[in-house]
Amino acid sequence: MKAVQLNATDGPSSLALADVDAPTAERGTILIDVAYAGVTFPELLQSRGQYQMQPPLPYTMGSEVAGTIRELGEGVTGFSVGDRVLGVAGTGAYAEVMAVPAASVLPLPESVSLQSGAGMPMNLLTADFALRVRGKIEAGQSVLIHGAAGGLGSALVQVALASGAEVVAVVSTQEKADTVANLGAQHVVFADGFKDAVKEIFPRGVDLVADPVGGDRFTDSLRCLSTFGTLLVLGFTAGQIPEVKVNRLLLGNISVAGVGWGAALAGRPEMVAQQWETLWPHLSAGDLNPATHTVLPLARASEALEIIDSRSVRGKVLLEVGGDANENATH
Repeated sequence: MKAVQLNATDGPSSLALADVDAPTAERGTILIDVAYAGVTFPELLQSRGQYQMQPPLPYTMGSEVAGTIRELGEGVTGFSVGDRVLGVAGTGAYAEVMAVPAASVLPLPESVSLQSGAGMPMNLLTADFALRVRGKIEAGQSVLIHGAAGGLGSALVQVALASGAEVVAVVSTQEKADTVANLGAQHVVFADGFKDAVKEIFPRGVDLVADPVGGDRFTDSLRCLSTFGTLLVLGFTAGQIPEVKVNRLLLGNISVAGVGWGAALAGRPEMVAQQWETLWPHLSAGDLNPATHTVLPLARASEALEIIDSRSVRGKVLLEVGGDANENATH
């Protein structure tokens, strides 16, 4: 089968299309014929050897797919060959066939196309874990979201809105501002001077800050919190890992919470299905439909990572593998 493998850790140029053996359906796994694969920021880091999970080289990249079930491994129940599903695993998504543990295979509502579905698993599950599990979000609260136009950021916007929150989206360009406004964000501010802009909207501060960016905006994010507010740390796309003076937490009665969705899954494989069940009503209602920045063929995976690296992304970057031509009539 065709697959995109990482052969060195010299960046996106280290990816190459190759012919490799297709995976087999081991016990407890499901083989998925991949229609689309999602492209994520951690995969950019992996291409440079900068991510905490770095498999031995060479390996097939990618962590999330949408497609149809090709084969069920021994002991797998609840699914049938041909089902439309999403899959999440550490590697193997940039390929024609992906093997996924059954606990990490998710049904897809009939109303959602495979292309849209491919942009959902990692970002929506991370956003749900951040806001609901770690942030204890409640209807009526206010949420400040950094990097709001990106893949994860736009998922955070949609999950926050579906939870009944009022969203302040932080972006860097007018094009990104238009993107998050189309997603339904009630307020949009620019990264330059965001603290003062947020204070004009919420003089007492916001209840939650979701920050996948980090860098030099971290301290001002703390200053945007209301009493008892929480800053959710989701990552460091700015490249710099900030530090916090804990006296700020004490004096403001505020909290900083780490959001490591992948780490939380260790020993908790049932968590993926539980999260998906929580999100299902919003998915079925069309409230969680990620924006797509671009769709590229599998052979252009290096370019897809370069787009992620450019910080110009508005929505999700996808790779088309098998496509969804068979469902165009109904989706």
